[in-house]
Amino acid sequence: MPQASPRGTYLQVSEALRQQIELHEEDSALPSEAALMRVHGVSRNTIRRALKVLEADGVVEPAPGIGWRVVRGGDRRSLAQRMTDLIAEDSLTVGDTYPSEAKLCERFGSSRTAVRRVLAQMEGNGLLATVHGKGRTVRALPTPTVRP
Repeated sequence: MPQASPRGTYLQVSEALRQQIELHEEDSALPSEAALMRVHGVSRNTIRRALKVLEADGVVEPAPGIGWRVVRGGDRRSLAQRMTDLIAEDSLTVGDTYPSEAKLCERFGSSRTAVRRVLAQMEGNGLLATVHGKGRTVRALPTPTVRP
């Protein structure tokens, strides 16, 4: 890895891992964190941050006792895209209540940390607003995106 980067090193590692996963479709488990640290020449924290990025994108998932496993098949949209699309899928309009963190975790099979990260991103983009004591509400409708 380069010494200093304006783009986070963990993002560079996540992109390198994403490319490796695409090239080696038969592998279901990733190497250990220690092995990834050696290969990329970075700290464990950097590897974990890179893996969390891939988890939020729906590329990998934690597998207790194994490490990290590649997610194959199913919905390949990122968690952020799936949570944004939920507004249209559930026919929510401006002012409607957005599902709770617990319901989102259950629906998407994601960790609370990953869900919170996306919720913060959606709030930052102006799609959601948090009302103290009431939860999150839809603040704006997402702009439609054209998918290939």
